[in-house]
Amino acid sequence: MPLPTMFSSLSVRNYRLWASGQVVSLVGTWMQRIAQDWLVLHLSGNSGVAIGIVMALQFGPTAVFSMPAGALADRFDKRRLLIATQVGMALCALILGLSDTLGAATLGQVYAISLALGVISAIDAPIRQSFTVEMVGPEQLPNAVALNSMTFNLARIIGPAIAGVLITLVGTGPVFLINVATFVAVLTGLLMMNDSQLQRSARSVGSRSVRAGLSYVRERPQLIALFATVFVVSTFGLNFPLSLALLTKNTFAGSAGGYGFLSTMLAVGTLAGATLAARRRGPATLRTFFLAAVAFGVLETAVGLMPTFWLVAAMLIPAGIVSLLFTTAAMNIVQLSVDSSMRGRVMGIYMLCFLGGTPVGSPLLGWLAEVTSPRAPLLVGGLVSVAAGVACALLVRRRHIGAPGSTAPTEVPVSA
Repeated sequence: MPLPTMFSSLSVRNYRLWASGQVVSLVGTWMQRIAQDWLVLHLSGNSGVAIGIVMALQFGPTAVFSMPAGALADRFDKRRLLIATQVGMALCALILGLSDTLGAATLGQVYAISLALGVISAIDAPIRQSFTVEMVGPEQLPNAVALNSMTFNLARIIGPAIAGVLITLVGTGPVFLINVATFVAVLTGLLMMNDSQLQRSARSVGSRSVRAGLSYVRERPQLIALFATVFVVSTFGLNFPLSLALLTKNTFAGSAGGYGFLSTMLAVGTLAGATLAARRRGPATLRTFFLAAVAFGVLETAVGLMPTFWLVAAMLIPAGIVSLLFTTAAMNIVQLSVDSSMRGRVMGIYMLCFLGGTPVGSPLLGWLAEVTSPRAPLLVGGLVSVAAGVACALLVRRRHIGAPGSTAPTEVPVSA
């Protein structure tokens, strides 16, 4: 595929502003994630449960706020909502950075800030995801989703690498403060957008908008099967922040630089997966989605079985590729198979499935790592992901559930 086609959604000015701001801001976000995990390990005496609790607090609010946030996205101006959430996340980073730099950070403070950040992020996610189609339109949406993933994973390569070096040189506090500065880029992009060029979705009204979203999904078995798979794989399989931190510290006796390196290698794989997704012609299919879920589980299990640090790093690349193909396929299918007036609410339900199980999965996997082996989260997560992909695929096949508006079971691409 020619290079211009691979980046075709960048021809839209509003999306160019968004993507360029995201590159900078997400680098800071990934720097903060590495610094936060390392700070928690330091404050807790290398506790896997402590990292699991932080992840639960940061992602747990999704269970409460993602669906109401989806309703907000369908009723109000998404751009203005995103400006507010970005400011809120910057303030969380500022408070944590100042506290840590002054030597006053405690584990309780990290827990509290993680909870606040989790609430804001839970509101931000469905708004952010449903805003993409307003910037580029339905035809460019698959390409824009793939480029969003490329942006995310490019930052995922750069951010941990920078964070690992900075933590070693100056500690975790300055890393949080650098993240605050990176929010300027995305806020500038949002403020510079041309409102008249946004393709606004029809706005919903009424007090039962969240319930309407649930009813909408309940009537579409293919979405239920997809959401069930996403929930299980995300809860138990996509546990790399926890598992790689514990594996680096407790199995290989590594440093923050080693943790940053493993995170970077995973990001190399996910960036490669995003590139493949951007080059794909046409939208994803349910078959592609389920195959990606199973392949991811197999590769994650293989990561957990690798005997050395360097073999783990190498195996993270193919695992990253397939994990990205899995999440991108899910995002494309969901966004292109729902009515525009329901997109925010359905994305709220999607984000609930994608992140809502973390409060259960992360502490459980952290405890499992402490009582058995730091490799356990990877092994259990991989095997559970395989089981979920196979079980839901068989259910779809048995019930002959196809794409919306089609009669074929799994081969027909989901379209708008």
